[in-house]
Amino acid sequence: QVQLEETGGGLVQAGGSLTLSCAAAGNLFSLRALAWYRQVPGNQRELVARIGTDHVTSYADSVKGRFTITRDNAKNTAYLQMNSLKLEDTADYYCNLGSRRNYGRILPGEYWGQGTQVTVSS
Repeated sequence: QVQLEETGGGLVQAGGSLTLSCAAAGNLFSLRALAWYRQVPGNQRELVARIGTDHVTSYADSVKGRFTITRDNAKNTAYLQMNSLKLEDTADYYCNLGSRRNYGRILPGEYWGQGTQVTVSS
């Protein structure tokens, strides 16, 4: 069984930075891809960034060049460094373990954290 816990959310001004952390309990962390999703109430959850077991990364176009996803398998922790934050980055952010590619799409894995809220103010 895997448990994920996100931390690091909060209130930040536009143009500022935040770093989210996702700590995993269990023994699957290093064996699975880790992804960050975000969701605005009333909208679908969207994939923000993903890092594979080989540390290959991918990003949504909306965050490319601003966000960086990393992972530290020794600490069972992943990070999302968010720079140059925009109002539209306001959302609840979730980490997800076990996502996989399927016919060109990324399907989320079965393990989710409880989410951490990021609010960007003007």
